[in-house]
Amino acid sequence: MEPIVWEWINVAARWLHVVTAVAWIGSSFYFIHLDLSLRKRPHLAEGTQGEAWQIHGGGFYNMVKYLVAPPQLPKELTWFKWESYSTWLSGFFLLVVLYYRSADLLLIDPAVLDLPWWGAVLASLASLAVGWHVYDALCKSPLGKDDTRLALAGYVFLVAVAWGLTHVFSGRGALLHLGALIGTMMSANVFLIIIPNQRKTVDAMLRGEAPDPALGKQAKQRSLHNNYLTLPVVFFMISNHYPLAFATRYNWVIAAIVLAMGAVIRHFFNSKHAGRPVPWWTWGAAAAGMLAIAWLSTAGPKDSALAAAPTRVGFAEIQEIVSTRCSMCHAASPVWAGIHEAPRGVRLDSAEAIRRHAGPIRVQAGLSDAMPPGNVTGITPEERRILAAWTQP
Repeated sequence: MEPIVWEWINVAARWLHVVTAVAWIGSSFYFIHLDLSLRKRPHLAEGTQGEAWQIHGGGFYNMVKYLVAPPQLPKELTWFKWESYSTWLSGFFLLVVLYYRSADLLLIDPAVLDLPWWGAVLASLASLAVGWHVYDALCKSPLGKDDTRLALAGYVFLVAVAWGLTHVFSGRGALLHLGALIGTMMSANVFLIIIPNQRKTVDAMLRGEAPDPALGKQAKQRSLHNNYLTLPVVFFMISNHYPLAFATRYNWVIAAIVLAMGAVIRHFFNSKHAGRPVPWWTWGAAAAGMLAIAWLSTAGPKDSALAAAPTRVGFAEIQEIVSTRCSMCHAASPVWAGIHEAPRGVRLDSAEAIRRHAGPIRVQAGLSDAMPPGNVTGITPEERRILAAWTQP
């Protein structure tokens, strides 16, 4: 029963994480849109930023935003926080269930850094904690007074983190942890900055005092960061399904481009919602970024340059490599400890099955080093080059 129990725990955690993330991203995008679509009207009271009229569900909505707080607080006040907290908690639980539990396969690559499983877990926790504190310190430094300079510093910081993570974890683990760090930064912004500042504003109102406008300004800056980081974090969290993204030589450069792509795409929508001239150039920039990513992925695994490209590849040679490097897991009865059935139902224990999965074999083990995970079976650079050349036109 153990493998069945763990499989359904994994499914439940992943489902919960996706649902809560959808709720958080949806509310975040909506409020950014609402904030940018506010318009000043002559009839609005002093201290308001503007109002927006919207239609949905067969009715009309009239939203007014107060820059600090309304003259009187309503009896019922909705706080948008549980979406963020639930997303982070479910994501961390999934990290434990999937990556910490299988650290030897999913986090550790001896060719990168031969860590014990507990060392990989400690490195994971440290990356999240230290990463948040560095980001928070940047925001509270003099750089925080200039949004543009802070954004550039934050970008350089995240690219440096991406590079560093690829020297600690496997490619899969590195990009996953970059996403986990960004998600931690975003959720901590809500938990440690945005909500506490809003509570201080409410408490000041209840005491009959004027709230500090700096609290709202700081919260808005962190909210803006969350807005621009949302698209990249979604990419990094699903990157583990795409070997050409995480398991090729320039994976950290790919991460850097994705961070920029996410920013320019959000810039398009933010400008459009604010009624400013629509920056259509952003789609050209995003397309160029996608082409650059695709081109970088053709560089192959990090160690592929160590082997010469074969001139001819025979199927017997392919079958020998797959049988010795892959079929201990991809078989009717896997012999690898902890694996009870062929991953994703892919069996490679016959010539017919190997031929049928030629494309995925080339991507997973030839054009990238995603398989075997952590190179636990010791596939060589020469063998990867053979697999990469097998199905070439």
